[in-house]
Amino acid sequence: MARAKSTFVCQGCGSVHNRWSGRCESCGAWNSIAEEAAAAPVGKGGAISVRGGRRIELEGLSGGQQEAPRITSGIGELDRVTGGGFVHGSAILLGGEPGIGKSTLLIQACAALARAGHRTVYISGEEATAQVRMRATRLGLADAAVELAAETNVEDILSTLTAGAPPRFVIIDSIQTMWTSSVESAPGTVTQVRASSQALIRYAKTSGATVILVGHVTKDGQIAGPRVVEHMVDAVLSFEGEQGHAFRVLRAQKNRFGPTDEIGVFSMTGAGLEDVANPSALFLSSRDVAAPGVAVFAGMEGTRPILVEIQALVAPSSLGTPRRAVVGWDSNRLSMVLAVLEAHAGVRLGSHDVYLNVAGGLRIVEPAADVAVAAALVSSFAGSVLPLDSVFFGEVSLSGSVRPVAHAGLRMKEAARLGFSRAIGAAGSGDAKADSGLCLTGLTALDGLVAEIAARGARGRAGAQRRALADQALDE
Repeated sequence: MARAKSTFVCQGCGSVHNRWSGRCESCGAWNSIAEEAAAAPVGKGGAISVRGGRRIELEGLSGGQQEAPRITSGIGELDRVTGGGFVHGSAILLGGEPGIGKSTLLIQACAALARAGHRTVYISGEEATAQVRMRATRLGLADAAVELAAETNVEDILSTLTAGAPPRFVIIDSIQTMWTSSVESAPGTVTQVRASSQALIRYAKTSGATVILVGHVTKDGQIAGPRVVEHMVDAVLSFEGEQGHAFRVLRAQKNRFGPTDEIGVFSMTGAGLEDVANPSALFLSSRDVAAPGVAVFAGMEGTRPILVEIQALVAPSSLGTPRRAVVGWDSNRLSMVLAVLEAHAGVRLGSHDVYLNVAGGLRIVEPAADVAVAAALVSSFAGSVLPLDSVFFGEVSLSGSVRPVAHAGLRMKEAARLGFSRAIGAAGSGDAKADSGLCLTGLTALDGLVAEIAARGARGRAGAQRRALADQALDE
């Protein structure tokens, strides 16, 4: 009897090795290679067998174009991120840290769709059905006709789903707990995750049901398992948030049926997750208006403009290597802005500790925040309070110039709606001024912004000295 062949697969990136080693050569992870059974060959001598196959119908590009039908859940922020609702036959991968609220969001979506008359099925591989019922009772959703099951075998799940009327909405929580008998490996391995995902995605395409796969995340915040699963699904959603903050952000990293980088903002309450229709007001609700080092950034998240507070603290350092602490922004981008300030604006922060924070726990990834970050840094360094009616946006280049960014009109309209009257950005954004009604201060270089903030700080210190002398004269 021939001995069964085996391969060694990295559980982090899915690369295949001929033998075991302590470190994966592809991704560099340690102790991530596990032995798994080799897949059966596709045909004798490497040739592909065509026996038992059927001919498929080929179509041209000139066929009729119809918008994919969608199912709206009634949860506004969730429908916004998915592009207007769930598309029939789509597969969605949802990832997030433990305890962030993934199961709460999905059970709320299931209940909303069930109350709308759609058949919804919730398959849990981590919790018993009694535990899911307890959560639904706490959220006030026990009356919804959601069908529950606690199962991890993919064949049993598919047999159950195909037995009755086809469901419209299926939740698999989570994909790392699923296993299929067609693969000889433990649940959670790369091979099992890939095979289980492929079977469930095939079911979604053939039945027309929307299947949502819940995925674990690694310590780096990436969805665990092989990256090929992210390529197989139609949309990849990431549920983010800080444990110390009440709001959560649902971000679309990939979406074949809608815009990418779209976000939905939720607030975690005792009754579950609630939509936040105006995120800018939420992020600016506790704004510190009288302190230096605070700037309001007019940003874009997908198609939505969001105003968020940038906080900076610059203090003299007693260490040989000053600290650089960043929360909510790219640390490499901060180093670049500091270098540009020193090289082209004369702001020397090499002997100071620099702390930067995006208020509210939101993470910003677009380079349009460069001007707002620079303004906050210079404001803290000079002890100058920035104008309360101003917002900042613009990209800073290595030459010290300020470059225009996209969607300047939407940024300024959102600022005007929230009561701001002045925008400070690139000079090329002037075409959006008429539509928003804001007074735009155009910047061509970063040194102009630094000079204005420094002059404002000097005027503030002079005024404080005059008030102190006046008070002293009254006392005498």
